[in-house]
Amino acid sequence: MNIGFMGLGKLGLPCALAVEMRGHKVIGYDPSPSIKEILDTKKLPYKEIWAQDYLDKTNIEIKSIEEVAEHSDIIFVPIQTPHGEKFEGTTRIPDEREDFDYTYLKNGLVELDTELQKQKKEVVVVVISTVLPGTIRREILPNLSEYTKLCYNPFFIAMGTVMEDFLRPEIILFGVDDEEAANKAKKFYRTINHAPFYETSIENAELIKVAYNTFIGTKIAYVNTLMEMCHHLPNTNVDEVMNGLKMCNKRIISDKYLSGGMGDGGGCHPRDNIALSWLSDKLGLSFNWFDNIMKQREVQTEWLADLIEEHSNGLPINILGKSFKPQTNITTGSPSILLNNILEERGHAVFMWDPYVDGPFPTEYGEFDEPQCYFIGTKHDDFVNFPYEKDSIIIDPWRFIPDIYNCKVIRIGDNN
Repeated sequence: MNIGFMGLGKLGLPCALAVEMRGHKVIGYDPSPSIKEILDTKKLPYKEIWAQDYLDKTNIEIKSIEEVAEHSDIIFVPIQTPHGEKFEGTTRIPDEREDFDYTYLKNGLVELDTELQKQKKEVVVVVISTVLPGTIRREILPNLSEYTKLCYNPFFIAMGTVMEDFLRPEIILFGVDDEEAANKAKKFYRTINHAPFYETSIENAELIKVAYNTFIGTKIAYVNTLMEMCHHLPNTNVDEVMNGLKMCNKRIISDKYLSGGMGDGGGCHPRDNIALSWLSDKLGLSFNWFDNIMKQREVQTEWLADLIEEHSNGLPINILGKSFKPQTNITTGSPSILLNNILEERGHAVFMWDPYVDGPFPTEYGEFDEPQCYFIGTKHDDFVNFPYEKDSIIIDPWRFIPDIYNCKVIRIGDNN
């Protein structure tokens, strides 16, 4: 294919080299004189694995936007979306917060779209740049014509290993509004690698990208907390601790516990976090990570109580499920019982029932004759076919209750 790049900086150029390496004809546009100098002299001023070797023999040229538009079947756009220096992590966190600066990205895409309109040429335009969720639809799409078939395809790369990460990715994340454009991109990517092609909405892709990056930061912060703990505790070594945890590939290094729902529960997890929060204070750690885990769990359960109050509209409140996980009768550390306690603290009378804990539905209650508000506290399969009363409200944090005739099902976290 003929591939164009709008931007050949530290992300764009290594990726362009990788695309050319796979046999595609690549040209690029970049207004910076330094990029032309790099291509003319064949000297890369920064360290990037593989890039210098392929730069020595590249045929990539700097062209005008007009030429890139005329040449390309697909155009990748890795234009920067910078944050101010005070938000880069080299200074103390400022009191204020702000979004990324999308000025360069918007201006670059408008320039490209203007040229595509002149040529009356439809082109698949793939934005690589990191943006916050909602940005593409709010800031970018309203400025573009039908000639720009926009997709969002952020790369999971690290500076220094861009080419390797691009050629050997975990997944290809693709946010799509146009199926024809997505199919063209899939055809292209099968010439690059055989990584899973994860197609989703543009908004989901925007969130996945920044969630991926911050998940890594979360892991690092957690491990550094253990490092600090080991610095205080006799006969401990953080490398040996982590080497043991790295071998645990069923729950820790896996896809387990990566689904939204209720807070952590059971006989081990909450109590261990609370115990380690005590130990953190006793050791004088710089930050009590474990205390904040439990605070997050509790505050979010309060938010679920807020949702129940918001949507119940005065209907009787019922929590279905007491156990801390499906198909068990163990209630130790149950987040749904915590929710019940919070609602009762607020003065609500709550009916709570679990088929694995309480047995058959209590006969003294008979059948409810009026609409109810139900909250699904445990993901028991039994609640899929539960006899919900007509015109009831069902609040489902697990998103597994199907549409029910004459009931309103609110699936928390599903905003499609």
